[in-house]
Amino acid sequence: MSEEESYKRVYTGPETNVQYLQELFEKEGLHSRVRNDFDSGLRAGFGGGLPGQVLLFVLDKDYQKALKIARETFPKDFDNE
Repeated sequence: MSEEESYKRVYTGPETNVQYLQELFEKEGLHSRVRNDFDSGLRAGFGGGLPGQVLLFVLDKDYQKALKIARETFPKDFDNE
């Protein structure tokens, strides 16, 4: 992640959900980045992360707007907060 811009994790879940949220964010003009620790760990030859769980990050300045979209789209994923 870029040092000039600060990112914050807005969602963790299945890759299909993350891809859908990225499309919604893009429509709202929000830049996002994905990190898949499990996949990265496999490529590097060690374990890390959880299978099927992908992390979605947005710029700090866009966090509240992105969080609102994520909560409205996948409310059950935020029930335990």
